Formats: sequence, C-alpha cells, structure tokens
Amino acid sequence: MYVKFISSSWRRGWLQGIAMLLLLGGLQQTARAVQASLVLDSSTGRVLSEKNADEVDHPASLTKMMTIYLTFQALQAGHLTLDQKLPVSAHAASMAPTKLGLRRGQTITVRDCVLGMITKSANDAATVVAEKLGGSENHFVEMMNAQGLLLGMSHTHFASASGLPNPDDSTTARDMSRLASALYRDFPRQSPMFATREFKFCGRLVRGHNHLMARYEGMDGLKTGYTAAAGFNLASTAVRDGHRLFGVVLGGKSARSRDNQMAQLLDDGFEQWQTSPTLIVAAGKPEPRMAHNVLAALSPIGTAEAETVPVAMPHRKAVRHSSMKRTKALASAARTAHGKRHRKTTVRMASAQSKQASCGTHRKSTRACSVRARVHSRHEPARLAQHDVKTRSSKQTD
Repeated sequence: MYVKFISSSWRRGWLQGIAMLLLLGGLQQTARAVQASLVLDSSTGRVLSEKNADEVDHPASLTKMMTIYLTFQALQAGHLTLDQKLPVSAHAASMAPTKLGLRRGQTITVRDCVLGMITKSANDAATVVAEKLGGSENHFVEMMNAQGLLLGMSHTHFASASGLPNPDDSTTARDMSRLASALYRDFPRQSPMFATREFKFCGRLVRGHNHLMARYEGMDGLKTGYTAAAGFNLASTAVRDGHRLFGVVLGGKSARSRDNQMAQLLDDGFEQWQTSPTLIVAAGKPEPRMAHNVLAALSPIGTAEAETVPVAMPHRKAVRHSSMKRTKALASAARTAHGKRHRKTTVRMASAQSKQASCGTHRKSTRACSVRARVHSRHEPARLAQHDVKTRSSKQTD
C-alpha cells in the first residue's frame, strides 16, 4: 500500500512537472515571437514602412498562402479545376484544428479546399491539396520551398502545408509581403477568392477569422495566422482610389492589437501615397496618361487595380477644364494650319518604282508627313497645356 501510494504520488508529481515544462516552453515560445511589419506599394514596389522586416519568425497559418499559391498555379495550368473532387486521406482527416472536420474517405472540391483555407484556416483542407499536388505532404513541402526561392523568399522555410507548430518553419515580414503580392500579380482571376468572409460547406456556414476585413475600408484579403511560437500574424491587402497596398504584421500580442496595428499601418501607407513626391512630380508632367502607363509598367501587380493609378493635377477642376478647352482649340488650329500647308505644297513625284512621293513642307515622304500630323494631334495639347501651366504659375505668389 505504501509503495503504491509513493508510486501514485511520484506519477502525479511527474505529470505536474511535465505540464509545467510545457507551460514554460509555451511562454518561452511566445516571448520569442518578434513584432515585425512591412507595408508595400503595389504600383511601384516601394516599401512605405517597415519594422524588423528581416527578423526571422514563424509563419503560422500564413503558410497556407504558399499552399494556395501552388493550388492557383495548378488551376491556371489546367492540372486542377475548382469543381474537381479530391479524396480525404486518414492523414488529412487527422490534422489538428482548426479544420473543416473532414473524414477519411470523404471527397471535397478544390474550391471548398481553397475557401476553407482562406476563411477557416483549415489544416485538413490544406493537407488534402498538398497530397493531391505533391503525392505526399513531404514532397509538397519541397515544392513550396522551391517556389519560395523562385519568388525571392530567401529567409523562408516551410515545414508543412498548413503551418501547424514546427520548429523548422521560418519566415520574415518582407518574404511574406513578396508572397502576398505574387498571389495578386500571378493569379488575377483567382486572387479575388481572398475576399471571401464566409461560405457554405456541407450545409453549414463557415465563417472566416479575418475580422479586420469587415471593418477596414477597401480591405479584400488575405490571411490570418496564430501559434504560441509565432504570435498573431496577419497579411492584408487593401484598395483605395484604385491603388493597392500590401501589409504584413508578425508577432502580434493579440488578435485585436494586431488588427489595430495593421489598420494604422495601412492608413499611414495610403496617406503617404497621396502625398508622395512621385505623384507631385507626375502632377507636373504634360501627359497624365504617360505617367499612368509608366507606373503600370513598373507595377509588380498585373491586375486592373494596378492599371488605375490616379495622377494628381496641379490646378483646380474649373481651371483645368478651361485650360483643356483652350489647348484643344489651339491644337485644332495647329492641325488645320498644317493641313493647309500640306495641301498647298507642290508634291514632286519621282519614279513610282524607285522613289516615294515627297512632302515639300517637311521634306519627308507623304506617309511620314501624315504620321507627323498624327503625332502633332496627340502631343500638341500636352505641350500647350504645359506652356499654360508655366505661364500661370509664374504669376502666382508663394
């Protein structure tokens, strides 16, 4: 009896000791989480703000952004379809929460897997896709890391398709911003799925974890994440006035503080964009459309959002309208004058087989002269507008 009492007391003390070690380990993991952030301008690729952006931390469920990237890649290549049904293995069904509650032998569509990862951060859905595309989760993880290197994610290593706690996974805020922007750049048709807040699955409503998206104006994705080791992570993207920003926060102390930090970072980013010296310079250029095309060409995002970069103008609307009317009238007069000169000029015709007709006005072929006339019609308004702006600005006082 005495021996049994000692044995049970020892067992109880041993279990308490193990529990204490686990608790302390969890606290140490939480303390290890680094608070890091970065905000990226999609139109120029410029970093608007950053803090500890290259400090290594755990990605948690932001890992699923890469799982979704490879899924979108397979959809784009025709290797998968959204309505295709995938089998659920015992391994996928055994994943720890959060999950959709998939059962072994069940099937689930690719669409529901993607929406399950985006909203519920479903670990079982991520594993189903991984096993389909990689044959096994381990091989899929190799594909994830290879793709990460192609995207320039040099400080990231994935250890699973879901982001469940693993000491071997790592990332940085900068790397995650690259992945986030690549999702919208490379898959403009599929990336709107990140705006999903809830969806119906097997007769029940599955709601998302990204609560900031419901209260932040213009936010339409991406992904939340949490583990004790990583803290509260969030990758977000938002559009205002046709301009898209990406933000990443790692190591938040709570979901609320992380969301508030993200909202403030994006607010600052949009304010910084509106007062950017780049836009001020663009405002003084004679051709707003040209500035628009340059920014679109520089943009790492190949979507409509990147092609609608607004360019500020230097004058009030009333002044701009009157100026444009004047420049259009002057341009029309210039084109008419050129046409009269061209018609009055004697065109010397040489041999039809060896030489082209020549315009006496510009000493060019008639075809070249007509091209020059079209160029005048495009650029004369801009040149006159620039001249008008300089004339008015010289009359203004500081």
